Amino acid sequence: MPPVGLKVRLLEMSESPLSLLHVAYRQCYSSRWAGDMWEENVSDERKAAFIREMMRSGHDSPLEHVKFTFAIEGVSRALTHQLVRYRIASYSQQSQRYVNMEHLNYIVPPSIKGDDILRKEFVRLMDEVQHGYLNLVARFREKGIVGEKAYEDARFVLPQAVESKIVVTMNCRELLHFFAQRCCQRAQWEIRALASEMLEICRKELPPVFENGGAKCERLGYCPEGKFSCGKFPLKEEVMRKDR
Repeated sequence: MPPVGLKVRLLEMSESPLSLLHVAYRQCYSSRWAGDMWEENVSDERKAAFIREMMRSGHDSPLEHVKFTFAIEGVSRALTHQLVRYRIASYSQQSQRYVNMEHLNYIVPPSIKGDDILRKEFVRLMDEVQHGYLNLVARFREKGIVGEKAYEDARFVLPQAVESKIVVTMNCRELLHFFAQRCCQRAQWEIRALASEMLEICRKELPPVFENGGAKCERLGYCPEGKFSCGKFPLKEEVMRKDR
């Protein structure tokens, strides 16, 4: 099967996120009950300004009350292995045990896609894997082993390039952490593309929280990666020397 492209769709997010964050932040500093503050007639502009002020202060735990749920497809298993390391999140991924992979979709890295020789070799290998998978499934069927009992062992030959689909739910605090790490130029190209798509959606839906989201260097004003820096921002050591 031909390679597939990245798709990201926002399925759902917390209702009234500005109001929810507004009262959650205020509860931390007020003797009043959030249930009463929820009923107050406060403009979205005032709520947004207050949330921005709180975020500038570094108070970010209330951000955990608002969450986003995304449907994602056109990503490799190599990407999802990285994605699920973000533990303050919920995941529902397409199972290779219950889904027959007889029509093998796969992701082609740009470095391979742009080179005729490498691309042909890559496709040849994917075709061999596809043949091997189908042969294993057929052998299992001959033995009377069908369905997930066949797929669960045949999948062992599948490569990390195999395309996967996944539903992801993260709260705002974890999303900002995810963007800080994966929008960085040093992040692997595929998960960086995913993070950029998700950040664009989050900025559109909730600007007060995500308008300054992105790679950690953009928030810090310097690069903490030391010798691995891409050079976009000065190193932390350079900034500290200037401040002395």
